[in-house]
Amino acid sequence: MTIGIPKEIKEQEQRVGLLPSTAQTLVGHGHTVLVQKNAGVGSGYPDEEYIKAGAQIVESAEEIFQRADMIVKVKEPLPAEWPLLRRGQILFTYLH
Repeated sequence: MTIGIPKEIKEQEQRVGLLPSTAQTLVGHGHTVLVQKNAGVGSGYPDEEYIKAGAQIVESAEEIFQRADMIVKVKEPLPAEWPLLRRGQILFTYLH
């Protein structure tokens, strides 16, 4: 499965949907992990940590949404992200 981690775009949201350690576990189980460039920086996880964990860094959210079977986010998708979601794509996020 290809798992995509886009950078959060909600105002004041600095968290990231997946830590490098979890990315490493998923890659170790045969999954592909795509992380948008700088997605983890606000939480203290530079791109280099994701690369060491075996994840691939991707430039844009559009590419993440196009390539991933599952999207992992901290917050609900915002209206700007709605058109990026695809039929049959899994969305793992917190709704409150």
